[in-house]
Amino acid sequence: MALTESKMLSLGTTAPAFEALDTITDTTLSLNELKSEKATVIMFICNHCPYVIHVNEALVRLANDYIPKGVSFIAISSNDIEKYPVDSPDNMKAHALDEGYPFPYLYDETQDIAKAYDAACTPD
Repeated sequence: MALTESKMLSLGTTAPAFEALDTITDTTLSLNELKSEKATVIMFICNHCPYVIHVNEALVRLANDYIPKGVSFIAISSNDIEKYPVDSPDNMKAHALDEGYPFPYLYDETQDIAKAYDAACTPD
């Protein structure tokens, strides 16, 4: 596994708009629909990454603690499903349900969202 430095956007940057398939509900959702006026956490994750697997439980706990306080959480996977079939939308949905994700898990098929956010690795 190669070490890739996170290149996240600076805090306070206006979030680039996006729309993507929520694999849990099978609906297309936008940032405008999902964002919170208080704070929005956007996480680039995937099913197979050992670093994501390591923090999954903490992410769910954190989301469950802060969603009731008005903070939105959005998970996005931008992985190439030909290279990583375990990250397909069907597998994303199964994974999200197994892990008890209380937030949408969006599929960025074109990787345009990841590029707009300068996401370089998972978790980012």
